[in-house]
Amino acid sequence: MTKQDIISFISAASGAYSPYQIFYDWVECLALATANSSTLFHDAVWEEREKRYLDVMNRHDEKTRQQFLEMTAALIDVYESGFDDVLGNIYMKSGCGNGHLGQFFTPYHISQLTAASGLEVQLYHFGENDKIKNPDDGIIRLNEPSTGGGANIIAAAEYLHNKGIDYQKRLKVVAQDLDWLAVYMTYIACSYYGIDAIVVQGDTLLHPFDPAKTPERHILRTPRNRGCLT
Repeated sequence: MTKQDIISFISAASGAYSPYQIFYDWVECLALATANSSTLFHDAVWEEREKRYLDVMNRHDEKTRQQFLEMTAALIDVYESGFDDVLGNIYMKSGCGNGHLGQFFTPYHISQLTAASGLEVQLYHFGENDKIKNPDDGIIRLNEPSTGGGANIIAAAEYLHNKGIDYQKRLKVVAQDLDWLAVYMTYIACSYYGIDAIVVQGDTLLHPFDPAKTPERHILRTPRNRGCLT
């Protein structure tokens, strides 16, 4: 399946709700399901997310819920075909980005250029022969303070992969955004690409991520970060 198939599913599911709301509900439920399925202990945050998942799903009829499953299957197919800002592209092409909150996601080729220029500095500074040699622990740390749909993170992973560097083991990400939709989109992408990421909802300037202070309900940890993937 392709991205166009998902866009067609969003259009088909639209009726009682706008394409934006269909997209948002699908992405939110997928993010919550992924987070809870990789959480070992069913604590208060797990229960809160489970309730939210059911509340959103129960707004839709059986046909739409089935379409959500088909959209997810198509999304996995697209992710398996290579690196791309899949959800950001779908968001824009399905009409969700046309003026809603003035939110437009960066074209992926711009993110690729940004990742290449930024990471090449590390290659030059820390390594030789295109191998990053961090003087501390060999980990490449990326902080994305305004993550949007996560395109810059995906592009960084792609750049490292193309350099023969195992980004799933070497790259650690902290991503933050004020908008929950952006958080969910980044979390899904990082989860399905196997990126070790902590994705945080909040104002980066006023409330930057602090593991000792940031409420757990505002944090989504990818399966790789939780140690569910080896």
